[in-house]
Amino acid sequence: MSVVIETKGLVKRYRGHVAVNGVDLTIERGEVFGLLGPNGSGKTTTILLLLGLTEPSGGTVSVLGLNPLRDPLSVKQRVAFLPDQVGFYDQLTARENLVYTARLAGIESGMAHRRIDESLARVRLEAVADRRVGTFSRGMRQRLGIAEIILKQPEIAILDEPTSGLDPQSTHELLTLIGDLARGGMTIVLSSHLLDMVQSICNRVALFNRGKIGLCGPVETLMGDVMGGTHTVEVDAAGIDLKEILAGKPHVMRVRQDRQNNWRVDTDADVRPEIARHIIAAGGELRRMSIRQTSLDDVYVRYFEEAANVQAA
Repeated sequence: MSVVIETKGLVKRYRGHVAVNGVDLTIERGEVFGLLGPNGSGKTTTILLLLGLTEPSGGTVSVLGLNPLRDPLSVKQRVAFLPDQVGFYDQLTARENLVYTARLAGIESGMAHRRIDESLARVRLEAVADRRVGTFSRGMRQRLGIAEIILKQPEIAILDEPTSGLDPQSTHELLTLIGDLARGGMTIVLSSHLLDMVQSICNRVALFNRGKIGLCGPVETLMGDVMGGTHTVEVDAAGIDLKEILAGKPHVMRVRQDRQNNWRVDTDADVRPEIARHIIAAGGELRRMSIRQTSLDDVYVRYFEEAANVQAA
């Protein structure tokens, strides 16, 4: 794969406040890459820097081999942006908005009409193509934003909180559309605070904290690095020290006691039968045991807990 987005030592200051602080980022062609982090962590500012919509205070940005600040028109022709609040003209219909977009993009009239029909059909808005956008729900406006991306056929699409404010059904529909774009070879960069959504669609993620990237990599790799495994076994057992009896056992990465007789075991496999045998062999009473796969939400919470502990120390 070839690198399509690269930043090195990227910095952005606003009146003394450092919004982005030394960000190194590499995104390859065809990836679905997630930018994660709480509000104010630097995600949106990083997106603005990638688009050339604000000037960096330091470091470098390369998008498709171009400097977005020096060559914004070339970048705009090859990169689409779907902001949190999609800016369409409410008094125009969905079709009229797309015609206007096609004209700005320099798409020939006959080709534009074919692409508009195709894009509206793909996002299932053909039945309301001639309704004013001012009557659309947020989910419909977001789908129209995806239709605009399909119309422009960019190499990269950058989506800022694309599912924010959507109901579960609209979220599912939008994720399906984003997945279709990715399967067509488009590089997708999206920011979101909906971790289960990011986990379901992204190849890799970067976790932002105070303007820096704290973690970056494939979701499963981050689970192993941060959580110590891919599964969490919750155990209710009396009469034993589970941390002691599981010390050094295969596939057991970490054991923590939540409260009396309740333990949490991080593992890299489903080892419930082995855990049960060790408890019984040690003379303990096993009352309950359950397992779940580690999620990106677990990684997120653990990372910020540890970051807060380091800061407080």
